[in-house]
Amino acid sequence: MSQEIAVIGSPDFTTGFRLAGVRKFQNVPEDEKDERLDAAVEETLADDDVGIVVMHDEDLAHLSRNVRQSVEQSIEPTLVTLGSGSAGGGGLREQIKRAIGIDLMEDENQ
Repeated sequence: MSQEIAVIGSPDFTTGFRLAGVRKFQNVPEDEKDERLDAAVEETLADDDVGIVVMHDEDLAHLSRNVRQSVEQSIEPTLVTLGSGSAGGGGLREQIKRAIGIDLMEDENQ
């Protein structure tokens, strides 16, 4: 069974993914994130068709402690954050490794 990618965030953030073919998304306007982001994340995590959840890294600050812990500890679906610095080097590498269980970027010479 193939799983889908879901995107959660502001309409500006989700639009690019939707244009690229991502069908599952939750638009949460910037001024409503403190009230609505927890519910959007919980709903997406409960969706059995979702294998990867993409969010902007700054949006994690808007999550309650319990929801943030659920997201960070979730193996399936796996959270991938994008934004200022999280996608650089080791951060993205670790997220991919956690998502699929192997290190795709492993140096063969080691």
